[in-house]
Amino acid sequence: MSKVYSLKTVQQIPISLADAWNFFSSPENLKEITPSNLGFNIVSKYHGDRMYQGQIIEYKVSPVLGIPLYWMTEITHVSDHQFFVDEQRFGPYSLWHHQHHFKAIEGGVEMTDIVHYKLPLWILGDIANTIMVRRQLEQIFTFRFTAVEQRFGKWQVEQDKKIDFS
Repeated sequence: MSKVYSLKTVQQIPISLADAWNFFSSPENLKEITPSNLGFNIVSKYHGDRMYQGQIIEYKVSPVLGIPLYWMTEITHVSDHQFFVDEQRFGPYSLWHHQHHFKAIEGGVEMTDIVHYKLPLWILGDIANTIMVRRQLEQIFTFRFTAVEQRFGKWQVEQDKKIDFS
């Protein structure tokens, strides 16, 4: 059986909690913080413009050699201005559970992403994670970190850790 992997990022953003929630809870904004080489595109017709529990969002992504893959996620939990969770229903992972947490802090908001994922094909999935998948996820979240800084500005206070890929 293949392993369940996780990664966590924490980012302080110099905007209000309301502004952070409004941006990150809109599915349409996800493309802006996703690397263009992934060919990310929302294809669902009725996904809504704000996160809500039970929401289904369908995508096309091309993470490997430009080959398009279908990916469907469901927003399974929402606590307004605090967190939401998306879980894969169909797609490339055996498990995809992505938590998005938001907390007001002095001078802005702290955003924490926690992802648990598992790949199919048992040991082959573990090998794929070691060779490619983990590195690609780290690149996606590093891109996202930079894109958020470019959109909202850099945090001016010294941070202990920006991204924890352990």
